[in-house]
Amino acid sequence: MKSVDMILQEQHLEKLRELVCHDDGTEGAAYVLLGRASICSDPWDRSSRLRLLSHEVLPIPEDGIVSASPSHVSWSTSSFVQLLQRADLDNLIVGIVHSHPQGLETFSKQDDTNEPELVRLAQNRNGSSEMMASLLLPKDCPPKARLWLSPESNLDCNTISVVGKHLTIHPIEVSRSMSHEVWHRQALAFGETLNDQLRSLRVGIVGCGATGSATAMLLARLGVGQILLIDEDIVEVTNLNRLHGARRSDADAMRPKVEVLAREIATLGLGVRPIPIRSWVGDSKCRDALRACDVIFGCTDDHSGRLFLNRFAYFYLIPIIDQGLAIQTRPTGGFSDLTGRVTVLAPGAPCLLCRNVVSPLAARKEELRRSQPDEFERQKREAYVRGAGNPAPAVVTFTTETACIAVNTMLQGLIGFQGAEGWCWNCARRFDLREDRQPGAFHNSDCVICVERNYWGRGDIEPFMDRVG
Repeated sequence: MKSVDMILQEQHLEKLRELVCHDDGTEGAAYVLLGRASICSDPWDRSSRLRLLSHEVLPIPEDGIVSASPSHVSWSTSSFVQLLQRADLDNLIVGIVHSHPQGLETFSKQDDTNEPELVRLAQNRNGSSEMMASLLLPKDCPPKARLWLSPESNLDCNTISVVGKHLTIHPIEVSRSMSHEVWHRQALAFGETLNDQLRSLRVGIVGCGATGSATAMLLARLGVGQILLIDEDIVEVTNLNRLHGARRSDADAMRPKVEVLAREIATLGLGVRPIPIRSWVGDSKCRDALRACDVIFGCTDDHSGRLFLNRFAYFYLIPIIDQGLAIQTRPTGGFSDLTGRVTVLAPGAPCLLCRNVVSPLAARKEELRRSQPDEFERQKREAYVRGAGNPAPAVVTFTTETACIAVNTMLQGLIGFQGAEGWCWNCARRFDLREDRQPGAFHNSDCVICVERNYWGRGDIEPFMDRVG
């Protein structure tokens, strides 16, 4: 493992601040249980790294606090040992959290002395490979975190992201691979800080058709430094009226969409690093790349792909900005529906199942078509599956405008240019009626994805994301 970073649920950070930042000025402490995302090979730098994901926040029992002052806090280790037992069973990592009321913004010498003793206790209890995280919440400053590998060694978290109604990323290093002169006018609108943040972002795009190709080109010109492209399809002649960057020669040569987009991004000369993966998003070879992203745009039109991303957002605390375009024409002319939709999936948001955007039945048909094409055709002939392969209407102006809404949604999550309340979970533009809407949704009370929180921040488990089949 060469590096480590951390993703905190926004609600977890708020709760932790309540637990460790006391009004009386004394230092406080708490626990956080962390899931893990083990990235064997980051697609951009080929390094291995570990992501820590906040799964659950727990207070230290009041009767366990031994002493506290503005400069220290100490507590009984009995609750720590109990958490170690749970962490061992569930493949979680125990994290200790504390504050520095007197304003110290980094770990203190006292922290450097005390924390190795807890690491030693953890490894005596759970084995020599056990790790322990430490999270510091300085007063009025971004959080700091590190991961102890042994009592003698630790790694600082390169970035700490906070995900909820906003997407906040606290980077230690900022990419300077390209002069900001290119984005000077963008800085006049939003400031240099946004340009810095965009250069360091890793953004995934799943589905590189009409909305996906528009999204990719917008992100590249916006200055996003690393872009992941996932799609298994090739360019066809019928794509050319809406697939940004595609040429007739690409259709004639049956080039993969991801390779065409990667080529077009590279030729911009903006220092953006595209990574193309020709595959369905649920294939295991996509996992490292997806887990390495900071945000992902869902531009796929298949139900099974959307169901996969719907689950992924909550397991790995990586926001998914899902896009869709519905065009329904009337036999007599005109439209009964012409709507571009952008939906954010993150802890706290209703999922695509609760919004009735995806159909598990349709997803099963798609899975059958992908894994057993002969059986799919047999069932289609016998009317067990219907409507497969029928083309849907598509117009480049509407797909591109939907992509614009989605990219602006990402900017809203990062900098709040539309207001401090964060991003809208769901927005829809009725192009035919000139209306913008924010359709709400009720959580299904029994939804295991967005209501129950057992999966939030759970990270790597077997089977992957608890999916069977």
